[in-house]
Amino acid sequence: MKNLKNYLKLLSISTFYLLMLSINSCSGDDNLEPDPDPDPIVVVPETFPGPNYSDNYTSIASWENRMQWNLANVHDPSVVKDGDYYYMYQTDASYGNVHDGHGHFHHRRSKDLVNWEYRGSTMATAPAWVKESMNANRLSMGLPEITNPNYGYWAPCVRKVGNVFRMYYSLVVNELITGADGCASWGERPYIGLMETTDLASNQWVDKGMVIMSVPDGLETYTRSSCNDWSSFYKYNGIDPSLIVTPQGENWLVYGSWMTGIAVVKLDPATGKPYKLESLEDYGATIAKRGNSRWQASEGAEIIYNPETDYYYLFMAYDELSVAYNTRVARSKSIMGPYLGINGENVTNGADCYPMLTHPYGFKNHSGWVGISHCAVFQNPDTKEWFFSSQARLPENVPGIAVSNAIMMGQVREIQWTEDGWPVIAPERYAAVPTTEITEASFYGTWEHIEMKYQYKTIQTSSTIFLTADKKISGGITGTWSYDSANKTLTINGVKCKVKDAWDWEASSRKVTITYSGLTVGGLPYWGKKN
Repeated sequence: MKNLKNYLKLLSISTFYLLMLSINSCSGDDNLEPDPDPDPIVVVPETFPGPNYSDNYTSIASWENRMQWNLANVHDPSVVKDGDYYYMYQTDASYGNVHDGHGHFHHRRSKDLVNWEYRGSTMATAPAWVKESMNANRLSMGLPEITNPNYGYWAPCVRKVGNVFRMYYSLVVNELITGADGCASWGERPYIGLMETTDLASNQWVDKGMVIMSVPDGLETYTRSSCNDWSSFYKYNGIDPSLIVTPQGENWLVYGSWMTGIAVVKLDPATGKPYKLESLEDYGATIAKRGNSRWQASEGAEIIYNPETDYYYLFMAYDELSVAYNTRVARSKSIMGPYLGINGENVTNGADCYPMLTHPYGFKNHSGWVGISHCAVFQNPDTKEWFFSSQARLPENVPGIAVSNAIMMGQVREIQWTEDGWPVIAPERYAAVPTTEITEASFYGTWEHIEMKYQYKTIQTSSTIFLTADKKISGGITGTWSYDSANKTLTINGVKCKVKDAWDWEASSRKVTITYSGLTVGGLPYWGKKN
């Protein structure tokens, strides 16, 4: 029995009692009882069976292997919980375009945010209203009809409103307008549409038609004077929709990509659509822009409200998506703004947005991750924990992987909140690691530290540092550290960082570890993990 009990220390309490009942039943001894004073039974963190799937999923990237994907082939995720499951929906994008011909807005589900079951597409073909609206607009502008449009299916967002789940989706018409000099100068207008269901598990959606479309603002025309003129002609780009329902029950659509900024427009909760679309003003108001250019690198916006801080948080993707993508956040007391950064700068008026929350990075023993943005921010309704999900790509030209930058792995990371109410993103992906008591002694040892800077398309790599019992830091950086166990806050050279039990995804043999994540005064991430 002693050997058995030593083994059982590695099991959960529930497993222990199930096994004891089994022993009792098999022995035929009705009087057999567990020891009255059994040895303490604990979950040993070192034995935690965390995720072991490969970040290089090329061997299972094909359509035939889709049931093995887990989080492989994910781009622009949207996550919502229904019953026991989290459901994740996404842009049509995959390594080798293996989704082609198999429907659109593919999705998967998970009970634990770690193991995901592929569930298929949610839309078979583009709804007829898109082509009808597009050609009606073209005829009114003296342009010929397009008989067989080529569509792009982008960036769905799923939210529950009352008893209905609404999916706002983007449909881009991939057709070019030819200028007077014969140059194909710009693409057709994008649209945002709406589908509804009362049961996500059924995957039976009813299309409700157009919500909003890109409209010219009258300052520019469809044609261009040269092939190098790529200036935008839309007031707002009808793409990248996101819905927020305020505590007062108001419905707001957040949208826009690259063209003249991010907009919000109020919706009728009964229909999920704007109250009217009769003038440019009805298409919403700008809540964030990057300078005053009509062509700016920001998109994928999402707003959440945190009742603990009483702020609305506007998350945005900056820069191009293949490598440079990085995530910014600003906040406001009002859904309409103004949205201010950590430095007090007015992002609604065009100030550069800080904090920066993600950036291309690499810990040791790994190629690193790039293109980490266009996020979904969501909460576990039971535990109230916050999460950040996005795709991440492998860098360009990783040896041994063809077109490595097209590897798009869906990632889920935990969000924690600083004492002054800003979100910080976990340095490691979520793996449901058991929570342990983190003490001061837990920090003694070797760490990898990344003090991120904003550098376009440059991977921020880690340095090795050492934290010692005398509260000194040596190695890649020097200085002092301290730990507030009550608030689980590690202070590194004055930067307060939230700490967390985590999964070391880069270790040669993956294992549990501890991470920290904080923000400098200027709003740049401090990331670290213990080796």
